[in-house]
Amino acid sequence: MIRIWVVNPNTTASMTEGIGRCANAVAGPGTEITAVTSRSGPPSIESHYDEAMSVPGLLDAIASGEQAGADGYVVACFGDPGLDAAREVATGPVIGIAEAAMHTASHLGRGFSVVTTLARTTGRAAELAERYGMQRFCLGIHACEIPVLDLETDPTAQKVVTEACRDAVERDGSDAIVLGCAGMAEMCRAISAEVGVPVVDGVTAATLTVQSLVTMGLTTGKRGEYAPPPPKQYL
Repeated sequence: MIRIWVVNPNTTASMTEGIGRCANAVAGPGTEITAVTSRSGPPSIESHYDEAMSVPGLLDAIASGEQAGADGYVVACFGDPGLDAAREVATGPVIGIAEAAMHTASHLGRGFSVVTTLARTTGRAAELAERYGMQRFCLGIHACEIPVLDLETDPTAQKVVTEACRDAVERDGSDAIVLGCAGMAEMCRAISAEVGVPVVDGVTAATLTVQSLVTMGLTTGKRGEYAPPPPKQYL
């Protein structure tokens, strides 16, 4: 049995439920998914401040997963908050959804476009594309200007995201779309059918990446930077 904890770093349980459904939809028959809502932090993550405030809750969830015997983790926020710190404290692999989505999309064509929520988050997506070596594949980053929590409540949200994806494909000449928010995960197949290109949801991509790494017996290297942090008392 492979036990994967999919951690939503915000505190909105309804969003976690959708994330869990997407992860379970692709998990293999020998994989158990536990979708976890952070116990502290912001209700949505839409700024650098939100990301910073989400990290303690994320690390607390990772610590709980370690006690429960989790084999690997998904950080289910497109900013991949706290990813390096999580890799220090987890014994199994930890994958961020932006990291997984961009790498997956790079296998599907010459280039992809990212469609995310608010324009203020596009800079973070660009930073991550650079960090992950995806600059030559990432042809554009576009915002649909829908706040994260409105993805669940606004009846026009999927239509707006779909049109943003269609516009991105036409403007950038991209072969695939990366959805830039975990809250968009359940829209993935419908958008792909409408727009006519592969659409990658980071939750499913990260879940399958963790599952593959655990199956291969691989985990984060602990010799250097990702060694456990030095023991000390935190106030």
